[in-house]
Amino acid sequence: MIATIVHTDELLQTIAASVVAGIGVTFAFSVGIWGAGQFAELNRAGRPAAATAALVVGGLALAGVAAAIVIGIIVMTSK
Repeated sequence: MIATIVHTDELLQTIAASVVAGIGVTFAFSVGIWGAGQFAELNRAGRPAAATAALVVGGLALAGVAAAIVIGIIVMTSK
């Protein structure tokens, strides 16, 4: 019998999950920054409805980033 040193299926799942999570969290954080910038710009331009919409989008994106961090910590501490 040949021993399995590397479990390739598990390794590929880990790589895929880390790539998807890394790109997703980075994108969500960039949307949060964009929302804050657009809020400031639209607020200065006197467009309160659009500024509020940008603020909501940015806030939801940053909430998603915070949720991803919390989920990551929970997963790491539970294994």
